[in-house]
Amino acid sequence: MTTFSNLFWIIILVWFLYKFIRAIRIVPHRQEYLVERLGKYRKTLGPGFHALIPFIDRVAYIIDLRERAIEVSPQRCFTKDNVKVEVDGIIYLQVMNSYNAVYGITDYERGSKELAQTTMRSVIGTLDLDTTFEERAVVNNKIIETLDEVAETWGINVLRYEVKNIIPPKTVENAMERQLKAERERRVMIASAEGDKQSRINRSLGFKAEVINESEGEMQRRINESEGKAKEVESITHATAAAIENMAAAFSAPGGEDAMKLWLSEQYLDMLPKVARKETNVLLPADMNNIFDVLKSIRITPDIKKN
Repeated sequence: MTTFSNLFWIIILVWFLYKFIRAIRIVPHRQEYLVERLGKYRKTLGPGFHALIPFIDRVAYIIDLRERAIEVSPQRCFTKDNVKVEVDGIIYLQVMNSYNAVYGITDYERGSKELAQTTMRSVIGTLDLDTTFEERAVVNNKIIETLDEVAETWGINVLRYEVKNIIPPKTVENAMERQLKAERERRVMIASAEGDKQSRINRSLGFKAEVINESEGEMQRRINESEGKAKEVESITHATAAAIENMAAAFSAPGGEDAMKLWLSEQYLDMLPKVARKETNVLLPADMNNIFDVLKSIRITPDIKKN
């Protein structure tokens, strides 16, 4: 009996020591402890050292003030065009008021997830399947707006919401893949046609430039030839005029008339072989003292063929 009594008092003593030790609390940074006294909220303990009244005060809740990521499980939603999709997401929130987070709602994490799920279903129901993938920002903003309406009551701050996956049925996914493949092929054909069109345009422009260059070159060549011929004619004209002037001056000088006659006679004799045929006979008079009389008496008669 004595042994049992001693054990009982030892247990009581240990329990008292435990209560006194638990009355001394050290709160870590970015955490808050909510203290209740005899079942009623007493105060909120911030980071640091705190001493409570044993057996009367107790730490009822420990709240983490850091930002938390809460996953929203996949939900089956129907789009505006009656296509069933599975959508999941993730909420980033932070406790701003520990008292409201504990006494304003039984479980703020569960409440945030369920509210996000119902809002997500309603927003997806207003979008077509094709726009659902493009309007993720709309879904995210709408869920954040809905959560902000209860954020103060629940003592939380919803920082952001992100849609993770939008999974359509396999049949719809296969149809979308075929549509995407057809769209890629269409873009390839358009790009090829545009390339061929541009290539033809470039070739035609090159041919046009080549023809223009050739025509301009031909025009310049003809201009140069014309200018060359004009200069040649001008030079010949000047030379002829100078020769005529010289001849006139020589003719006017003493003995010039005889020299001119002699020169004309030489030119005449030089031309005879060119205008006469091989079978032509030239008859000259016997008196060759006066060359001018000889030239006057020259007669050219063709040979008479014998029968």
